[in-house]
Amino acid sequence: MFETLQDRLGAILNGLTGRGALSEADVSAALREVRRALLEADVALEVVRAFTDAVREKAVGAEILKSIKPGQMVVKIVHDELVSMLGSEGVSIDLNAAAPVVIMMVGLQGSGKTTTSGKIANRLKTRDKKKVLLASLDTRRPAAQEQLRQLGVQTGIDTLPIIAGQSPTDIAARAVQAARLGGHDVVILDTAGRTHIDEPLMIEMAEIKRKSNPHEILLVADALTGQDAVNLARNFDDRVGITGLVLTRMDGDGRGGAALSMRAVTGKPIKLIGVGEKMGELEEFHPRRVADRILGMGDIVSLVEKAAENIDAEKAAAMAAKMAKGKFDLNDLADQLRQMQKMGGMGGIMGLMPGMAGMKDKMAAAGLDDKMFGRQLAIISSMTKAERANPDLLKHSRKKRIAAGSGTDAADINKLLKMHRQMADMMKMMGGKKGGMMKQMMGGLAGKMGLGGLGGGMGGMGGMPDLSKLDPKQLEALQKQAEAAGLKPGGGMPGLGGGGLPGLGGKLPGLGGGFPGLPGLPKKK
Repeated sequence: MFETLQDRLGAILNGLTGRGALSEADVSAALREVRRALLEADVALEVVRAFTDAVREKAVGAEILKSIKPGQMVVKIVHDELVSMLGSEGVSIDLNAAAPVVIMMVGLQGSGKTTTSGKIANRLKTRDKKKVLLASLDTRRPAAQEQLRQLGVQTGIDTLPIIAGQSPTDIAARAVQAARLGGHDVVILDTAGRTHIDEPLMIEMAEIKRKSNPHEILLVADALTGQDAVNLARNFDDRVGITGLVLTRMDGDGRGGAALSMRAVTGKPIKLIGVGEKMGELEEFHPRRVADRILGMGDIVSLVEKAAENIDAEKAAAMAAKMAKGKFDLNDLADQLRQMQKMGGMGGIMGLMPGMAGMKDKMAAAGLDDKMFGRQLAIISSMTKAERANPDLLKHSRKKRIAAGSGTDAADINKLLKMHRQMADMMKMMGGKKGGMMKQMMGGLAGKMGLGGLGGGMGGMGGMPDLSKLDPKQLEALQKQAEAAGLKPGGGMPGLGGGGLPGLGGKLPGLGGGFPGLPGLPKKK
């Protein structure tokens, strides 16, 4: 979503950080470029103006610490203002009200209200263990009510029975009554939209609000909406009074202007973002993390959370036990590739790693993209059980059969086997004597971060806490501890002067040497 803006701002700010001293003219020139980059990303003019004015005021009068270069100070000021524009803290859906809590979904037609209603209901049911009732108030769009019913069936969530001929306001009143009688904790009202804002729509929304007395009114907006996003948000807020925003299609290739503008104009928090079509693809919006990503600082906390959600703990423990013995076969490699796909593929993971956002294009140019993972999984799937467990069996005739079965050629199979050998060698190193290099490395890192006493976690790699059991606040604290210890985003690890892990020659693991727990990628000859 923010890739274009990320590239532009990254280039502008990199030009500043390389200099020993900055004049007011340097700051003004950089801010002109920042202003242009934001306008090109479809951020509203009034928001851009307020942003650049705030940055200029702070940058020109900033007291520069001796240990910090002036350029880095400007980057920090831009980052802080970006966080302020997006909303300082993440805000979740408020359920602190008498049951049933009424959530009213509003927005234009085609913004994704019905799907988002299903996603929120699914999230409340699975994460918060709430009993939810879904009700469609959309009597205008053909099969809208049936679509919501199908989503309810798919996710196992109750939906209000459809009665033909009822008006939206009558359905709203019936939904609240049914939720009260059925012992539901939350009732979600999926209202009708229009192709544009008009008076009848606003009158209908106000009437539904009066009848159902919602605790939350969420405006669902398409993140691909450009400058018009501001008018949309302002109109709904003035007439209906929204409590928060939900942005859909954040996985699209839009320029991110809507996300940056709507929060600044309405003052209402962005509570959730839709990052895909599936029911589980809804995430909380964390302003600081998004600002980090836009400025190429990575987002380790989100990466760890994503790993905790997608990685099977039992499989991870079994893998750690195999690693300790130095064993790693093609079944293990296939598991690693599938887990990477679940976490958003190579591009998704790279976007969250500090200082690595710019590597995505280089990797794609080298053919190291998510399509490659698909081909590799097809190759492994075409092998017999014995071949997967013992790759040494793969001679020419077998490779010919596997290539025909997977739609690849012998060269692809040889690349996969080479990658597997490199990873297997690394696993032996990690699982070797004295607890292995991985255990020592993680233990040393934990000591630097003041976590030496925390045992277990991460497959028993000594010293690191079990990240899957930490809540987001603890993860944020962990990231701050890491930064305090010198593990600054984009700055690499202590003593390395730029990216990389101790003992690996300053290279990023995974690009020609493997990344612990993730597939290594073959070195280019």
